Amino acid sequence: MARHRRWVSIDDVRQTARRRLPAMVFDFVDGGAGDEFTLRRNRSAYDELLLSPRVLVDVSRPPLDVTVLGEHLELPILLAPTGLPGLVHPDAELAAARATASRGTLMTVSTTSSYSLAEVRAETSGPLIFQLYAWRERSMTEELIERAREAKCAALMVTVDTPIAGNRERDLRNGMSLPPRLHPSTAWDLARHPRWAAGFRRGPGVKLGNLAVLDAAPRTNALGVAGWFQHLFNTTQTWQDIEWIASQWGGPLVVKGVLCADDAIRARDCGAAAVVVSNHGGRQLDGVPATVEVLPRVVAALADDPIEVLIDGGIRRGIDVARCLALGASAVLVGRPWLYGLAAAGEEGVGAVLDILRDELRITLQLLGCPDVSKLDRTFLDPRTQAVT
Repeated sequence: MARHRRWVSIDDVRQTARRRLPAMVFDFVDGGAGDEFTLRRNRSAYDELLLSPRVLVDVSRPPLDVTVLGEHLELPILLAPTGLPGLVHPDAELAAARATASRGTLMTVSTTSSYSLAEVRAETSGPLIFQLYAWRERSMTEELIERAREAKCAALMVTVDTPIAGNRERDLRNGMSLPPRLHPSTAWDLARHPRWAAGFRRGPGVKLGNLAVLDAAPRTNALGVAGWFQHLFNTTQTWQDIEWIASQWGGPLVVKGVLCADDAIRARDCGAAAVVVSNHGGRQLDGVPATVEVLPRVVAALADDPIEVLIDGGIRRGIDVARCLALGASAVLVGRPWLYGLAAAGEEGVGAVLDILRDELRITLQLLGCPDVSKLDRTFLDPRTQAVT
């Protein structure tokens, strides 16, 4: 499938999204926590990963297909879970599900999605993962697990790095809370985006498809949008919660938010089939390493009894995907890029993001002298890079 004529890179898509969204919505998608050190480092760390190409290798048609959590996918790029995409485009997850299925990969539906898991399932027969928080109310968790089972999800992904919400200062400055606290400048900015406003009125808006019960929940604006869910986040959660969720689910379990080797081992011991090396896109604790810096340690720690290792955070190029796979990741997840695409052009935009990353990955393999994505390993990293990873 040909690339969209306007977009050559993910940054091109991002710039289109920036023009089409009000600043407070764009910042909600684009921003991180605190000083955004980790947000920036998620990207800059890739600059340190040098590659070591081979020559005179037949790279005429390098396959990109992989198997992740028992699902055969046409490319090793999945959509990460993101909350409230209905703020970005009226079709939200429905558009993403259609685009993802047409590219032969899968998406992860967030607990805080704009459309319910059942509504997303109705849009696609392709594989889905459901992302779950270990809520304080176990009855709510049980109900969500049952919904995932009814939707025939390929796996359950439990996010474990949110005992409380991160300090997302862009949201605080913009009044991006539920309900929004509009300043004169933000109100004027919303008025300058009539196309977005029309879509917002037509779509789900701030609807939480999977959490209709939260309609009567108390609002707390202390931490912006994320603060609205604060009373549900579980500051007492432990590994026993993961064991309990695993027993309730009974299928492949993924633990998302791992940043150290010991936690990866503990997740495996609790029955996880995979972990996601993730710092929540720099939106939780600021000042932690980039995920790609942590990835080699997690892979090494699990080497004696391997489970699948996925990674998200800062991936904006096909070459970034190749670097992650060379370091031992089974596949990658992208969050902000698909939201940029959604904002820019709905289903077409999400598809364009996947097309760009797919094409860049294939070009990287060909120039790297790697005949198959499954052959990527540390031997394709420059010795100086290997020494520090």
